[in-house]
Amino acid sequence: MRNLALGRDDTLPVAPPPPRGPSYTVEADVPVDIGCIKVFRAESFPESGPSPWLDQPDALEIIDRRVARREISPKQAEICRHWEKHGYYVLRGAIDPDTIDEAWRAYEAAIARGDLTLAPEKAAADDPHPGRYLNPHLKVEELDFLLKHPVLMNFSSMVLGRPAIPFQTISSHKGSQQSEHSDSIHMTTYPLGYLAACWVAMEDIHAEAGPLVYYPGTHRLPYLFSHDVGISTDDFRERGYGAYVERYEPAIKHEIAEHGAKPEYFTARKGDVLFWHANLLHGGSARADIQRSRKALVHHYFAEGCVCYHDLSASTSAVHGPVENLPTCGASSPNIPVRDKIASSIASGIR
Repeated sequence: MRNLALGRDDTLPVAPPPPRGPSYTVEADVPVDIGCIKVFRAESFPESGPSPWLDQPDALEIIDRRVARREISPKQAEICRHWEKHGYYVLRGAIDPDTIDEAWRAYEAAIARGDLTLAPEKAAADDPHPGRYLNPHLKVEELDFLLKHPVLMNFSSMVLGRPAIPFQTISSHKGSQQSEHSDSIHMTTYPLGYLAACWVAMEDIHAEAGPLVYYPGTHRLPYLFSHDVGISTDDFRERGYGAYVERYEPAIKHEIAEHGAKPEYFTARKGDVLFWHANLLHGGSARADIQRSRKALVHHYFAEGCVCYHDLSASTSAVHGPVENLPTCGASSPNIPVRDKIASSIASGIR
């Protein structure tokens, strides 16, 4: 983590590259054989560390030691202390305006060509803006470049304590008005906590446009997963996100009220980036002026070496590749054989 760049004025080193293939060498205190996991839900995994370095009880002491050894700069230490306490950090002017404009023009051009089709997702009859799009970076090179931007990769690697693997993007023209949640029920890791996210402002964000809302300090609350709120694998398979809205969202609102968590709103300038912890509660605030846009990109990064899965659907993450790439149960060599066709079809049925 030496000399990680955190802004345009710093010298930018090359960010840690993603692994060339699926990695299952999890350095967990309680190792698991990913090939033997039948249902990818939190209750299928043991409680185990290590926690990300900034989640550990002596994180502040570790920060001081790393400054003393010149592994991180005093500015980076200040950022790490803020992250440890609040679970987020705002990096003003992280991405230059020309890069932002080029990426958004390419996105709009892809929509105009028909390469991307956006659902209306109208909040009202006079809502002029289209809906969100999942993973536009797979079709728009400029968005893929932004996902892998050294500033974003280096920041995520620093707070995770391991090389960051860019995983997912979500683009939006308008406020999502999404209910508060923790990303960890959607993008879960073993061990817990090895996910970082960021929200890139692609324009100046007005307070009436429905800015991102987040609750500082809530990353310290207990993780809530599907089984904690009574969502079974059958519930999600049969009802999808209906079960999530009915049981998970009220549970999160209860946590916010019970702990007296106070909201903050990301009224950003173009190029500002809000980074947040895997368990920080956040959502989309109400759109007071439905005519206003809120152009943004959301990025998610896993840490190299962790198991990644989707707790709600009980499936492995796409970061591991097709399910047939998973190791055979009991494999102990890095050169693991892939599942046979029968096992693969069984696993696909579980998903």
